[in-house]
Amino acid sequence: MRILLTNDDGIHAPGLELLEAIAARLSDDVWVCAPSLENSGAGHSLTLNMPVRLHRFGEKRFAVAGTPTDAVNLALRKLFADGKPDLVISGINHGENLADDVTYSGTISAAMEAALAGIPAVAMSQALRDAGHGFSAAEGWAAQVLAPLMATPIARRTVINVNFPALPTEAVKGIRVVRQGFHDYARGSLVEGVDPRGRPYYWFGLEDVEHTLDHGTDLEAVGDGYISVTPLQLDLTHHASLGTLAERFAG
Repeated sequence: MRILLTNDDGIHAPGLELLEAIAARLSDDVWVCAPSLENSGAGHSLTLNMPVRLHRFGEKRFAVAGTPTDAVNLALRKLFADGKPDLVISGINHGENLADDVTYSGTISAAMEAALAGIPAVAMSQALRDAGHGFSAAEGWAAQVLAPLMATPIARRTVINVNFPALPTEAVKGIRVVRQGFHDYARGSLVEGVDPRGRPYYWFGLEDVEHTLDHGTDLEAVGDGYISVTPLQLDLTHHASLGTLAERFAG
């Protein structure tokens, strides 16, 4: 199996280094193409107003001066003349990607770019929350999560979103397949300041985000000490509204 790894934390991120070691146990054909620099919160942005550059860091290891979407897009167009990857794994992200955060996440969006190209894709993130356990849960459990996914057909235009709780390996309770949760939208903190030239600035933070812990969600699973596995679809159509809207515009 040919596996492409990417992320949004950059080519030198510790989560990517861990993912490379895990993927090497699953395949002998592992490639890396990640952003040169951190792109957290980049979402599914594609660079259109400047050139994107590809840098080689070693055998099958590349960095792109651009976004996570750029990295996957360029990798698929330039690095795989002899056949596309069988699987794309994005991560392991420094911090969870739960609930509405998936709409901001460069980690998720890199996997989405692969799914748009018809390639099975998995996004993996490690909750941290200052717990002091680092990537312990991901290190101990990632291979156990990936093995079944590699053996299971993933629906087209679907991304599997995996989040590891902020716990040591031995404290993880197991794996739950759950739906996407949502946040109560007081959206984090806003820090205001003045730069050295006297101009005001604003800096978005992630503190004080309120969680809605409905039963059966990714938020609940990770909060309860489980690994969450959530299939996300790229079709954003709200199908239940089609009929009502069609009636409004009929005739």
